[in-house]
Amino acid sequence: MREVSPVELKRLLLGRPELALIDVREQGAFAEAHLLFAVCVPLSSMELAIGDLVPRNHTPIVVVAESADDDLGRRSLERLGKLGYTDVRVLAGGVAGWQARGFEVFSGVNVPSKAFGEFVEETYGTPRVTAREVKRMLDGSRDVVVVDSRPYDEYHRMNIPSSTDIPGAEIALRIHDVAPDPGTFVVVNCAGRTRSIIGTQSLINAGIENRVVALKDGTMGWHLAGFELEHAATRVASLPGDTGMAKALAAAERVAARFGVPTVQRATVEMWQQAAGRTTYLLDVRSPDEYVAGHLSGFRNAPGGQLVQATDEYVAVRNARLVLADDEGVRARMTASWLIQMGWEDVFVLEGGVGSGSFVAGAWQPTLRGTLADATVTTDELAACLDAVTVIDLGPSPTYEQRHVPGALWCVRARLGMALADIPADRPVVLTSPDGTLARLALDEARLIGARELGHEVQALEGGTERWLAEGRAAETGLANAIGATDDVWYKPYEHRGAQERFMRDYLTWEVALPEQIARDGTARFRRY
Repeated sequence: MREVSPVELKRLLLGRPELALIDVREQGAFAEAHLLFAVCVPLSSMELAIGDLVPRNHTPIVVVAESADDDLGRRSLERLGKLGYTDVRVLAGGVAGWQARGFEVFSGVNVPSKAFGEFVEETYGTPRVTAREVKRMLDGSRDVVVVDSRPYDEYHRMNIPSSTDIPGAEIALRIHDVAPDPGTFVVVNCAGRTRSIIGTQSLINAGIENRVVALKDGTMGWHLAGFELEHAATRVASLPGDTGMAKALAAAERVAARFGVPTVQRATVEMWQQAAGRTTYLLDVRSPDEYVAGHLSGFRNAPGGQLVQATDEYVAVRNARLVLADDEGVRARMTASWLIQMGWEDVFVLEGGVGSGSFVAGAWQPTLRGTLADATVTTDELAACLDAVTVIDLGPSPTYEQRHVPGALWCVRARLGMALADIPADRPVVLTSPDGTLARLALDEARLIGARELGHEVQALEGGTERWLAEGRAAETGLANAIGATDDVWYKPYEHRGAQERFMRDYLTWEVALPEQIARDGTARFRRY
């Protein structure tokens, strides 16, 4: 097995060549402790994500597992080789070996982005107010607007009463019609801290006349202060009119000049795509609805605010080239300005944006690696023999817990061998997953294990659990039949079933402490302007 030592990996992280640092554990385990710039790509679902995150086969990849005794590293190296990746090594000793060498490990998810938010507040003195101060303004006569910088689904779930949703990079575009009076006090919030800070500083960087502040600790701070949150709100700021657009364009030009945001022509981008030896990500930073209505071929949707908030969910290759596109140039330039400050060397805004080529409609179709075996059991056939087979659900544990095929076991795909070993010999097995894709990806390996070693006949359910449920068939709930730990997901503080306030306080304390930990780690390249 090809390995790289912790010391050598540290050197690589400090260098300029491309590198993808891939943590192959489940997300829950990843969130307990991981390397700063590791991207979570669990072995269980690797084929579903790796193609978009690491699009070039010859990119150097370092795989991270738990420890020297964890065989996930070896299995992931083999899987990546089968998927066509040619330069893959495993971190010797895994996370445990990295930590034993005295290097820093981080808890949580999207850590580089969240640490960057704290860096911005600390560096620029981003102004903030408490929930109690905002409540007094809203209850009093102060001319104030509250802007929620999260995506609509998060806003719709819970928000500050009276707030208007303007996600991330949209703020500098849409704020001018929401608060046209320079005397209006603008408060920006998110769930916690990062997007509040970035949204507020975006407007300050853009030079709007209004006074702008971040709501300290966001909706979690509001809840912890004892105030009621609103649910199912639908107030979303519209795209600006002519006056608002003129202001937004002028603001974006100021930001682009200050932070040195470069542009690139479409012909150059096409040349980059054809050249070997360098990774180029094409990212459309507009809203999901706009993207679905029409976008440039090859551009993946990465709404600007979320691209800054969770960069590792869209880009896994360190030191890669990023090309951003929108329609009017405001959102792409604002997003690029933040990525440049985060330390990305080669970030470009596409000249002419989405108008520089022909449109295609529809949602992004993830780049699927691997082979989909044929699903061989229909829902009718499974219903007729349900008592005589064992169903194994490989989908996310929360989805399984909500509703699953009666009697189905649950496990993550990486532990499928353990689940098969517990099933009586010669008993047929049917794999399923939400839409059936993951089950079909796992079918060949399950047959290899089940048939050769354990005597099982293994098949996959056509259409997966979603088709079973859509047909109105019987379902069960709960996690009684889970095999192994339900460590495949990380829960946000407000998603825990109990002690939510404690999780919220712990989370906010964790965020504030990140800059000190980032300084100890030494691999971040955040820039001060």
